[in-house]
Amino acid sequence: MTRLTNKTAIVTGGASGIGRATTLRFVQEGAAVAIWDINEEKGEAFAAELRGQGYSVQFYHVNTSDLQAVTEAAEAVQAAFGSIHILINNAGITRDASFKKMTPEQWHAVLDVNLTGVFNCTKAVYPYMEAQQYGRIVTASSVVGLYGNFGQTNYAATKAGVIAMTKVWAREFGRKGITANAVAPGFIHTEMTDNIPEKVLDAMREKAPAGRLGTPEEVAHVYVFLASDEAAFINGAVISVDGGLTL
Repeated sequence: MTRLTNKTAIVTGGASGIGRATTLRFVQEGAAVAIWDINEEKGEAFAAELRGQGYSVQFYHVNTSDLQAVTEAAEAVQAAFGSIHILINNAGITRDASFKKMTPEQWHAVLDVNLTGVFNCTKAVYPYMEAQQYGRIVTASSVVGLYGNFGQTNYAATKAGVIAMTKVWAREFGRKGITANAVAPGFIHTEMTDNIPEKVLDAMREKAPAGRLGTPEEVAHVYVFLASDEAAFINGAVISVDGGLTL
């Protein structure tokens, strides 16, 4: 039996990058998946592709920074699948600039998605998990949230913030049968890194003892584990997936 059989999962930002890899791993492990993403074209195409392979997948066009939209999407998932067992808070954006040059618009854009969006999604899904006395909430942080990074005041603040929220939720939700954990990826090769100059990518590789960038699938494997019953006694943890970058 696969690890997520009879489970329903929501994967935010599930149409590309780490979210896409996570969606694929989850359906391979037996889960029904609701993809929440702002990119309707990619999301619909990916969901259709997976349904064509026999998997149970639906796409929902969701802006996670909009609480009403998120709440309505959660209601739709509950109605369509009958339950929500797993929430993967994966959606995130960057608007990098040094603090001196960072605009209020850049600051708020990242906070709205990476921090408020995580709050919104968890707020919308929690009542269903509480009612069934079972849930797995896994949120994407970053090594930047643990150690900071030049030019990412906004991003680092959000990724540190979701760690703090995760620890609070672990304390508040634990007796309801709900765990909350965070994953802190290091340098991962995704579509976002395709536009980074090779010289910069080489520097990233050199920083990690593993000598390479990580893959979306390597992060997805950790999401699967934390979402499974094998991780039932892991609560409030922050797991780095960084090739030893932060040693």
